[in-house]
Amino acid sequence: MKKCVIICNPNSGKNDKKQLITKFEKILNKYNYNLETIYTKYSGHAKEIVKGLPDNIDLLVSLGGDGTFNEVVSGNIKRKNKLLLCHIPLGTTNDIGAMFGMTKDPESNLKMTLEGAVKEIDICTINNHVFVYVAGLGKFTNIAYETPREMKKRFGYLAYIINAFKIFNSKTKLFEMEYTANGETYKGLYSLVLVTNATRMAGFDIFKNVTLNDGKFEVLMTNITRKKDIIKTLYLVTKQKDASKVPGVYFCRTDHLKISLVQEPKKNWCIDGEQLKEKNTKYEIKIVKGTKMLLPKKAISKVFVAND
Repeated sequence: MKKCVIICNPNSGKNDKKQLITKFEKILNKYNYNLETIYTKYSGHAKEIVKGLPDNIDLLVSLGGDGTFNEVVSGNIKRKNKLLLCHIPLGTTNDIGAMFGMTKDPESNLKMTLEGAVKEIDICTINNHVFVYVAGLGKFTNIAYETPREMKKRFGYLAYIINAFKIFNSKTKLFEMEYTANGETYKGLYSLVLVTNATRMAGFDIFKNVTLNDGKFEVLMTNITRKKDIIKTLYLVTKQKDASKVPGVYFCRTDHLKISLVQEPKKNWCIDGEQLKEKNTKYEIKIVKGTKMLLPKKAISKVFVAND
């Protein structure tokens, strides 16, 4: 039989993890996999686990939220022999899982994935720190990492909304920045920067025509500060489901982005829902190839370049 390892974050979601793992084991056995489960014990643990795994693993499953998957990918990129990955979402928002065509039923998601196909996905890095789907700086981006875990467990997605209202009523600050993309350099004052390789963020579809293996990522910036303009922009984004078409938003696609801030940010970058530990004034964002994933077939036609 083939070997599968599940790395499970016991703090993600509200599921009974031991009961869920028992169900997963039965499913995996039917697909000719033996299962080993490893539970994470602290922040960063999944990354350490992945780096130390043997090479004879046929499938490595991330079972948790977007942050757990970020750690699994981060550890896998550091390996000489990379493992085939799969992500089953259990977190609060689960943007990555939704982008991969997942539902809210973990067992169904596992079955869909095991009957899926292997695709290579682009992984982004900011100063060599991995982010799978989004890195953000500025207004609202600190909501994900500043919302207490207890609130998320109690209220779910509503916990983020509560914190968003608090931040909305605070003053919107501009930061001075220079950036270079596609051979052009620009300077200006900005209130928000988003760098994504995703169709979805914070529970909303934000971009159309995004592919996860085209060697590029999406960049969105704005200098909007007035509350009524923020409301209007958020409304248009949710209505059109394509932030690149919204007035007051600057958008481009590129494979390499350099950002230089005049001052270190007071609220640091958010990457895949977690706070970037490193504070700096200069950031380089690029693509890393070579990560293979087992994915449900229904997602592949939507977010991958055909025949790749």
